[in-house]
Amino acid sequence: MRGKVRPSRKTLRRAYQGLVLLSVLALAPMTWAWLGSSPHRVTAEGDRWLAQVPEAQAALVLGAGLYAGHPSPMLARRLDIAAELYHAGKVRALLLSGDNSRKDYDEPTAMRDYLRARGVPASVMVLDYAGFDTWDSCVRARHVFGARRVTVVTQEFHIPRAVTLCRTAGLEAFGAGDDSARRWASTYVYAARELLATGKAFADAVVLRSDPVFAGPPEVSLTRILGQPGAPGA
Repeated sequence: MRGKVRPSRKTLRRAYQGLVLLSVLALAPMTWAWLGSSPHRVTAEGDRWLAQVPEAQAALVLGAGLYAGHPSPMLARRLDIAAELYHAGKVRALLLSGDNSRKDYDEPTAMRDYLRARGVPASVMVLDYAGFDTWDSCVRARHVFGARRVTVVTQEFHIPRAVTLCRTAGLEAFGAGDDSARRWASTYVYAARELLATGKAFADAVVLRSDPVFAGPPEVSLTRILGQPGAPGA
């Protein structure tokens, strides 16, 4: 009976090199996101984080799901941070970008209602109903709503991708990330998903320069708010 044929050293070396190359390619988008955002983000915790956030025209709050028509815990934390930014005078307007792809699911309206209950006037909020993913939200903020400087509000694990995408879309973007999600078991799932999501983001923003699902037409609601006296960056 003939013994099993073992792969040659050359074959093993090439297999190893192939695995290394695949690993590098998989991690390249994460490196792109982290390096592109590293000087432009802060964790929204403690008493000093607000002082590290520069003034911006608007807070760009990214949707994160609804439960029975109300913001999920993750989305609620994003909205709490956005309210803090507004009340501290760090932003003049809030651009609420989320999914409203069907009649029974409306993230931006739920986000607006949550913020109104926390003292943010409806007159400073702009709703983007076509923020279907982070890249779409960033591109639409710049090219549909005319924003130039924004503070992106999301979870800490999402901030590198969100800030880098917005800066790639032509925005001067800074990020404020919530870290309370560490207490939730689902956070590990989201963090693992971020590896794949960042790969897609890199392809959309750098390789393909993809258009958003709905690219326009331009809207003036944000620029009207920013045209009022005292608006940062007006």
